[in-house]
Amino acid sequence: MTDPVAVAELWRGGQLEGRHLGHAVICGADGGIEQAWGDPAAVIFPRSSCKMVQALPLMESGAGRGLTARQLGLVCASHNAAAIHSQAVTAWLADMGLGEVDLRCGPQEPRDRAERDRLIKTDSSPCQIHNNCSGKHAGFLMLNKHLGGHAEYIEADHPVQLAVKAAHEEVTGETSAGYGIDGCSAPNYSTSLHGLARAMAFFATAQEGADARQDAAFKLARGMMGFPEMVAGEGRACTELMRAMNGRVAVKTGAEAVFVAIIPELKKGIAVKIVDGGTRAAELAIAALLVKLGVLAAEHPATRKVLNTVERNRRGIATGSLRVADGFA
Repeated sequence: MTDPVAVAELWRGGQLEGRHLGHAVICGADGGIEQAWGDPAAVIFPRSSCKMVQALPLMESGAGRGLTARQLGLVCASHNAAAIHSQAVTAWLADMGLGEVDLRCGPQEPRDRAERDRLIKTDSSPCQIHNNCSGKHAGFLMLNKHLGGHAEYIEADHPVQLAVKAAHEEVTGETSAGYGIDGCSAPNYSTSLHGLARAMAFFATAQEGADARQDAAFKLARGMMGFPEMVAGEGRACTELMRAMNGRVAVKTGAEAVFVAIIPELKKGIAVKIVDGGTRAAELAIAALLVKLGVLAAEHPATRKVLNTVERNRRGIATGSLRVADGFA
C-alpha cells in the first residue's frame, strides 16, 4: 500500500502551516490507470460523488425514460435546496402521485440562503424535499414504482438498492468490500480510488444508444453538464467549474472530500480523495487535474476561486495561500 501524498499546502508568513494529504487517479478509456498519486488501491466510500452510478438502474431499466435532461441533473445532485431544486423535486413527486412523506432522506436545513430565510420568516421547518439528496431519492422512488418494491426503498436488501449495488460493482469493476449508511440514509458502497475513476471513465466513453447501460450513462452525464445549476447551485464548486468548462465535463463532489470528473472528449475519468476530509483541498485537487488535462482554464474566475487561493482575514488582509503541493498534478 502506498501512503497518501501531499496535495494542498497552506502557507502563512512564508512558513508551511498545514498540509492536506490524499490520493488521486486518472483512468483512460480502457479503465487502466494513466496517472496516480498516493494509493490507487485505497478503499473509500465515494459518498455523493457516485450519484450518477446510483442512478444507472433508474435509466437502464426504462423507469426513467421520460425524464428530462434537467431532471437527470437533479437525480445526480447534492443541491442547495434553492427554489429551483425544491420546486422541481415537489413537481416530480406529484407527477408520480407521491409526496414528501414518501421520501426517506430526512429533513435538512437548506444551504440556499434565500430559501433558509423564507423558512425562518414564515416560521416553517425544513422538510425532506430540502435534503440535498432529494433528487436522488425521487429517482429511487421512480425506480421503486417500476420494480413494485415496498416503501422502505433505502434498505440494503430492497430491490432498488440491490440494483444499485450491482451497477456499482459492474462499473467499478470490483466486488465492494461493504457499505456504510450515507447522510441521506441510503447504502453507500465502498470502492477503491481506481474503481471509482474506472467508473467515471466508463461514463466518459459511454455512447448514446449503444446499449441500455451506455445510453443511461451518456444521458446522465449530459444532464449534469447541461444543467450544472441543478447539480449543486450558486456559489458551489461543482456548478461553477462545470459552467467554466462550457458543458464539456461533469464533476461531482462527495462528503469527506471526494471529487470525481467525467471528461468525454478525452475519454478519461478522475477520482480524488483527501484523507482528512478537507473540502477545500478536494476542490483544489480536482481543479488542478482538470487544468493539467487542458479542459479547465487556469485563469477562469471559477478556477481561481478554488486553485492556489489567497487566504484573507476578516478585514480583507491577505494572510496566506492554499497552494498545490509540489509533485501533485
